[in-house]
Amino acid sequence: MDAMELIAQMMLIKIKYHENKINNDSSEEDIKRREAKIKQLQNDLYELRKMILSKNTTIKVESIIKIE
Repeated sequence: MDAMELIAQMMLIKIKYHENKINNDSSEEDIKRREAKIKQLQNDLYELRKMILSKNTTIKVESIIKIE
């Protein structure tokens, strides 16, 4: 379950990022867009957890970070 916890933490960081932007943005359009993104991330995380737990399988995380 380390991989699931890693994925969850990454998604929570993205949610926190958008929450911080909401606190600093003055545009109502940006705020609404970010609120929708937060809701989508929360739903995605819920569905991912549900799927992984229901399949009772292992997951593997592979990642590439490229900075140019």
